[in-house]
Amino acid sequence: MSKITEAAIKEICASCGNDRDRLMDVVNAVQAKAGCVSDESIEAIAKQLSCHRVEVESVVSFYAFLSKEQKGSVVIRLCNDVVDKMNGVDAVAKAFEDELGIKFGQTTDDGKITLEYAPCIGMCDQAPAALINNEVMTYLSTDKVKEIVKNLKACNDPAKLKHRLGDGNNASEMVHSVVHNGIRKKGPVIFADYDKEAGLKNALAMSPVEVINEIKTARLRGRGGAGFPTGMKWEFTRAAEGKKKYIICNADEGEPGTFKDRAILTERADLMFEGMTVGGYAIGADSGIVYLRAEYAYLTKLLEKILQDRRNANLLGKNVLGKKGFDFDIRVQMGAGAYICGEETALISSCEGLRGDPKNRPPFPAQKGYLGHPTSVNNVETLCCVGRILEMGAAWFAETGSKGSPSTKLLSISGDCQMPGVYEFPFGVKVSELLKEIGAENAQAVLVGGPSGQIIGKADYERTICYDDLATGGAVVVFGPERNMLEIAAEYMEFFIEESCGYCTPCRVGNVLLKNGLDKILAGKGEPGDLAMLEELGNTVKTTSRCGLGQTSANPVLSTLKNFRSTYESLVKESKDGMQPMFDISAALNDAETIADRKSVIFKN
Repeated sequence: MSKITEAAIKEICASCGNDRDRLMDVVNAVQAKAGCVSDESIEAIAKQLSCHRVEVESVVSFYAFLSKEQKGSVVIRLCNDVVDKMNGVDAVAKAFEDELGIKFGQTTDDGKITLEYAPCIGMCDQAPAALINNEVMTYLSTDKVKEIVKNLKACNDPAKLKHRLGDGNNASEMVHSVVHNGIRKKGPVIFADYDKEAGLKNALAMSPVEVINEIKTARLRGRGGAGFPTGMKWEFTRAAEGKKKYIICNADEGEPGTFKDRAILTERADLMFEGMTVGGYAIGADSGIVYLRAEYAYLTKLLEKILQDRRNANLLGKNVLGKKGFDFDIRVQMGAGAYICGEETALISSCEGLRGDPKNRPPFPAQKGYLGHPTSVNNVETLCCVGRILEMGAAWFAETGSKGSPSTKLLSISGDCQMPGVYEFPFGVKVSELLKEIGAENAQAVLVGGPSGQIIGKADYERTICYDDLATGGAVVVFGPERNMLEIAAEYMEFFIEESCGYCTPCRVGNVLLKNGLDKILAGKGEPGDLAMLEELGNTVKTTSRCGLGQTSANPVLSTLKNFRSTYESLVKESKDGMQPMFDISAALNDAETIADRKSVIFKN
């Protein structure tokens, strides 16, 4: 068994109560200890948890941070998303390869360091960035890479790479990270001063139904992007049949360009936990789960300390704040690197120790969620809003914002702007006003809502950020005049291809065809009919895909076709002979010609 004994695996399983539903915790622990979850480890885990071997292997094979193959004791995961590429990550990547003497996907000869790429790690405002084990390195440069590799070779301990610590709780003993919160604009709701415990005390002085009515009166809508009314979701969950109920906080902030939950988890986790406790009281739950993305593992000690402090203060546990019969506690469930787990049913699957596969709906989570029990899944920001509503009242919460979108919204802003970071704007803010404030008035395009949202051009800058116009879970990426928007769209399609769970054909195959179509046009081989094909294919993928990923994955293509059509049209042309070459015979023969050391006598250039 690779670097881990069967006795050690038994101990890990026992620490999770030998509970099959805690399989994610078990395999994460084995991966951390052994550098892989080998075939022998899989067998031992299955035996100890009394489950089938295939159940364990299916989990290990699904998540990016898990591997059956041995990895180094240090794993460098360099973020290569669009914003990092805009900030020079290619030079940083080459520097890592040169200094380590390996390519991406390889491990050094001494077995100590593995080099990998990772999609968005929630650091777009501090790009280029990388995860080195659980340590975050930001604002990378070629010089920093040389220093990092030199230090790793000397001590093999990523914790000793830290230099200047970040602000706020980032500098605390529990976090001790170089990450900066990047909070540029504080509004009245999330990052304002608040009276701790006041919201929970007010809630417990009311009946659960009255709490739900207060949330409905405030017209709070989910801050994850879909905007479903929170009070209605809680009402459905409370009314559902089942004695056992759960509330889950979705802290799997995986949408490229989004990082506002990172700041909340660092500076307002207490408020988030308060909102969860209020929600637990309202729906009749005694258990809550925070599903934390693996990229934010560096915050786990802080979150666990805050939870323990709340237990010590009787804000969690038995008879919370003396409310007889209200027993409620929260645990943190770590993810393992899967964008699809941001979808609530896939997240529930992961919490259950399964692959992050989306579930069919109906039944909805409010009817049959975690372990088959009624479950409410709420976003980090949503739960913070709950705490403030119960503290200050529904009328206070709704006094700002727009007609259909009360209060404020946290936005993660990055890309070609002078001041990237986290901003709290009132709903209804115009894109033009936003661009002026962040120093990006010359923007060619703005991505609102991440790749699953919309890429808009200058003609839409007077539109507003709200649920009835430009809805967003929080990501805003700015693109300057020099960017090629078709190349940007192609990059995002590559992301969706990689992150698709592969369950349904429209998403698994359709996204590849969309990417191929973009590549064809970018290579100068496109013809006018390709634009109609891309539009029809994109709408088919949206309409027929099983879950939210596939239903939004075509948006980079569809929104650029709509808003940057002239760019597409400038790259396509009618073929003179009525035929458009899809196959480059010269390129296909290149390898064979190299091996044979001669050119083809049939197909000549």
